[in-house]
Amino acid sequence: MLRFNLTLGLQRMDTMKTDDRYRRGLKKLKEVDREAGKRVIEGLKDIAPDFARLLIEFPFGDIYSRPGLDLKSREIAVVAALTALGNAAPQLKVHIHGALNVGCTEQEVIEIIMQMAVYAGFPAALNGLSAAKEVFAERGKAKG
Repeated sequence: MLRFNLTLGLQRMDTMKTDDRYRRGLKKLKEVDREAGKRVIEGLKDIAPDFARLLIEFPFGDIYSRPGLDLKSREIAVVAALTALGNAAPQLKVHIHGALNVGCTEQEVIEIIMQMAVYAGFPAALNGLSAAKEVFAERGKAKG
């Protein structure tokens, strides 16, 4: 009986930690992606709600919330990484929006993506530039 209660208590502590990670992650996600990240999470709720929760808890609750890098530096790294992957256009677009939201200029985003041609190849950089062009056009339409 004591063992059962101890296990139950540990489960409650894990749940509290998870809830803290989730709240911290949602807050950080809003700082970076505003509403775009929320749409990604909503889109997963009917097919993979656990994955949607993990997507908030780990990258945003644990990694983005760490000290040591500001959000602009983190988004520069993410845009570079997603560009280098060459096969993550939807995620790249979300993070290009994020980079712009946290202080990157369009020119900086272009330079980040062009830099990836050296390490990931011209096709990856071309795909990245295409994604950036779409994001810039979307944001331009939203302004005007």
